[in-house]
Amino acid sequence: MLGECHLLLNNFVMQTDVSDRWQWLPDTVGGYTVREAYQLLTYQSAPMIDATGELVSHKQVPLKVSILAWRLLQDRLPTKFNLFRRRILQQADVTCVAGCGFDESATHLFLHCAYFSSIWQHIRNWLGISGVDPFTLHDHFFQFTNSIGMSRKRRSFMQLLWLMGVWIVWNERNNKVFKNIQTTMIDLLEKVKYHSLWWLKAHNAIFVYGNHNWWSNPLLCLGID
Repeated sequence: MLGECHLLLNNFVMQTDVSDRWQWLPDTVGGYTVREAYQLLTYQSAPMIDATGELVSHKQVPLKVSILAWRLLQDRLPTKFNLFRRRILQQADVTCVAGCGFDESATHLFLHCAYFSSIWQHIRNWLGISGVDPFTLHDHFFQFTNSIGMSRKRRSFMQLLWLMGVWIVWNERNNKVFKNIQTTMIDLLEKVKYHSLWWLKAHNAIFVYGNHNWWSNPLLCLGID
């Protein structure tokens, strides 16, 4: 079929007085350069901004984390259930890697799995707040990010922690699937504490609090206690 298309194009003439040629559309005058191709690719992959993208865009969070969260909210992560729907896995292979016996959908993995979803309660316990997890990921995002108040600073911090929780859960899930490694939830919470402090310090040179203060009372360190 490809050969037939090639033959058809070889015999097709758009303009008899103009020779066919390759053209780099972003710069039809200067032509193709590696620099422009790199800029084009990085620009297209960066924001992924739509109604969902606005939820996961955060200046203190690495881009790869925001992209992962965007894929999660679009249900485009390669969970076992999604791989089954794409006919990559058999139905017998879709059970959650945590061993809870349920199909590994995104909603189950992040909100209902007895092991993985417990990270949200551990984060709330660390902050000294209470709450429950809704049944949809979008509702969970909105409830979690507004759980300590509606001010911009409070919502920004909780958004950062939500993105962190998503990143930690997905990486731990992959460690279990591909490396047969399982970390305790206490250790995962330690990762949340460490990386959230690291992200904040990376974008705030005057953030002077160390591990002890951050581990004890992060809201006080941020001045939002």
